[in-house]
Amino acid sequence: MQLGIYSFGETTVDPATGRAPDAGQRLRDLVEEIELADAVGLDVFGVGEHHRPDYAVSSPAVVLAAAAGRTRRIILTTAVTVLSSDDPVRVFQDFATLDQLSEGRAEIIAGRGSFVESFPLFGFNLDDYDDLFTEKLDLLIRLRDEERVSWAGRHRPALDDQGIYPRPYRDKLPIWVAIGGTPSSAARAARLGLPMALAIIGGEPLRFAPLLDYYRDQAIRAGRNPATMPISINSHGFVAETTEEAAETFFHPLKSVMDRLGAERSWPPLTRAEYDRQRGSEGPLLVGTPEAVAEKILFQHRIFRHQRFLLQVAVGPTPHATVMKAIELFGTKVAPIVRAEVARRGF
Repeated sequence: MQLGIYSFGETTVDPATGRAPDAGQRLRDLVEEIELADAVGLDVFGVGEHHRPDYAVSSPAVVLAAAAGRTRRIILTTAVTVLSSDDPVRVFQDFATLDQLSEGRAEIIAGRGSFVESFPLFGFNLDDYDDLFTEKLDLLIRLRDEERVSWAGRHRPALDDQGIYPRPYRDKLPIWVAIGGTPSSAARAARLGLPMALAIIGGEPLRFAPLLDYYRDQAIRAGRNPATMPISINSHGFVAETTEEAAETFFHPLKSVMDRLGAERSWPPLTRAEYDRQRGSEGPLLVGTPEAVAEKILFQHRIFRHQRFLLQVAVGPTPHATVMKAIELFGTKVAPIVRAEVARRGF
C-alpha cells in the first residue's frame, strides 16, 4: 500500500494568537514538509488547489515543482486539481513539465472541488458545474493519450490536430478522479478506467464500502480490470507519541476549520464529544499514537482493499514543527506497521 500526506497549505487564523501565517512562509514550510515526507520514506504527497484567503496554494504545480528539486522518490500529486474551472491543456502542460523535472513522479487528481470560488474567478457559470467537469476530463484524457489532438466542446476553443508539448517523462501521465461519495462520480471514473480517490472526512467509513464495490462492478461492466485501477482513501488525522497529545493537538485546529466552514454551510459546531466519537475505532478521524493510527488504516484496508492512503495532518492552524513531527512519526512508525501487515495479507 502507498502511504502519504496531503495538505492545502492552510493559512487560517490561529484562535490562540489571533494571527494567520504569512502565505510565503506557509508555502516554504509546505515544501519542507514534502521534503521530510520523502526523507522518511513516504510514497506520496498531495497538494490541494483553493482560491480563498484561508489557503496559500492556488497553483499546486508550482509548489510541487519547488518540491521536485528537493526530493528524490516521492510521488507529487494534487489533492485536487479543480479541473472544471481550469484549462485542461494548461493543466496537462504544467504536470507534464513537473513530470519531466521530477523524472516521472507527477500525477493529477482531478476533481470538481469542494468550494466554488474558482468558477466566477475564471469566468465560468456554476449552472454548468457537471458539464464543465465531464467535458474537460474528456479533453484531459485525450491530451494524455495523444500527442496531436483534434477536439471540440462547448466550454473551450476547439483543437485541430494541434501538438501538445512537452510530453511527460513517462508514456502516460497518471490521472485520477477524486469523488466526494456520489455513485455517479464513481461510475464515471470506472467507465473511463481511471483510479479513484475518495475523501472520507465525515461519516462512518463502513458506509462507503458499497460505493467502492459499485466502482469495481462498473469497471467490470465497462470491460475494464479493477485490479489495474487503484483506489485511494484520503482522511483527516494526526499522529503523536501519546493518545492524549494527539487528541489535544488536533482538536482545536480541526474545530476552528470545521466551525468556520459550518457557518458557511449550516453545519453545527464541532463539539468535543462528537470529535471523540469520530476518533473511535470505526469513526472517520485517525488520531492517536502510531500504533493506533496504523490499526485504523488497517481496519479500513480490510473494508476497502485500497492501494493508497493519504492523511491530512494540518487541517487548521498547526505549528510547522508540530506538523513535521507528525509526518516523521507517520513515515517512521506508522508506515512500517501498515506495510508489513498489508504484505502479510497479500491483497
